[in-house]
Amino acid sequence: MSGMTKWEYSTVPLLVHATKQILDNWGQDGWELVQVVPGPNPEQLVAYLKRPKE
Repeated sequence: MSGMTKWEYSTVPLLVHATKQILDNWGQDGWELVQVVPGPNPEQLVAYLKRPKE
């Protein structure tokens, strides 16, 4: 089981007008987008991200 990848996860609020910039910033830190779901209001989304745990 030591060969299995261990993951860490993050939930990130996305503002509709800055979605690409926010995701690009997280992507540069090695985070991969898993899913985007509606947020608490129409102008906000929530992104779920993951990356291998170091």
